[in-house]
Amino acid sequence: MKTVTLEVCSPQDAMADFVHAWKSEKAESNAKIGFASPELLWKVLTAKRWELLKALCGVGPISIREAARRVKRDVKAVHTDLTALIAAGIINRTETGGVEFPFEAVKVEFLLQAA
Repeated sequence: MKTVTLEVCSPQDAMADFVHAWKSEKAESNAKIGFASPELLWKVLTAKRWELLKALCGVGPISIREAARRVKRDVKAVHTDLTALIAAGIINRTETGGVEFPFEAVKVEFLLQAA
């Protein structure tokens, strides 16, 4: 199952993961998308956008209109949310103008520690 992990990590940790993957010359079976803080993660991944990800998970390429139909929302509002997810690198735009969430599962990972 192709999984993406949305995680909170520092730029240094993200770069260390990249360097490790580069040196090992092995393709990762799972992708990672890092956010600088939990606040930024939740700003990008709103409840409505999470609903979109659930609707697109494992579906393959889909039109924006079809995505809106699946979540029973206005096309313009869905377009706005999809544009934000594309900008964050979570969703891809297809050559035909649609969108694709190329994963079958999503894992959200962050650690809350005492100050």
